[in-house]
Amino acid sequence: MEIITWLDDCTRYALHVTAHSRITGPIVTATFRQTLAQHGIPASTLTDNGMVYTARFAGGRGGRNTFESELRRLHVVQKNSRPSHPTTCGKVERFQQTMKKWLRKQPDQPATIDQLQALIDAFVDEYNHRRPHRSLPLRATPAARYDTMPKALPGDSRDPDTHDRVRHDRVDASGVVTLRIAGRLHHIGIGRTHARTHVIMLIHDLHVRIVNATTGELLRELKVDPERDYQPQK
Repeated sequence: MEIITWLDDCTRYALHVTAHSRITGPIVTATFRQTLAQHGIPASTLTDNGMVYTARFAGGRGGRNTFESELRRLHVVQKNSRPSHPTTCGKVERFQQTMKKWLRKQPDQPATIDQLQALIDAFVDEYNHRRPHRSLPLRATPAARYDTMPKALPGDSRDPDTHDRVRHDRVDASGVVTLRIAGRLHHIGIGRTHARTHVIMLIHDLHVRIVNATTGELLRELKVDPERDYQPQK
């Protein structure tokens, strides 16, 4: 039995993990489509150079396989690891190792694909939603990061004058965070109940969303008034 994993590169969130008797080209395309139906279309993919992912090393026969054609149709950038450099896909490899280690420790070992899938589903739920990830800021869970981070889109053609950024900060003792826009420092009220809370600030020009970095809770959303120093809570 083999397992295919689609993992969000930035947040380590496991988007789709399923067991199969063998990973084939049609299974790659089908699981990718299932992942898109649930999570949306990504800007790019990164996989190894297996024939199920790319035909570029198919002995000179050329052409595209079904997965490559699907990416082209959706305007998704295809990235592949360098030959003989498996560490390029290290995040997925690490996830697979962690999952297989967990599976081996289970008292009831699966005898069928359905039994294996049930265990995989239990692991993915724990991994995404309850297991702090040591590689993420503040040891947040992948779900907390995934739910709060902006998503890159395929063929994203944003206005070049648009300024997007992500900032990590902590609410001060008075319940305020600061943000500099166009050289001017603004103070944004969050509330004393959130004092000392680590937050992620998602900034799109003057539009700002502030979320709890650990839980993903939206603490405040506002459009900054550039003429005011303090942005009070309404």
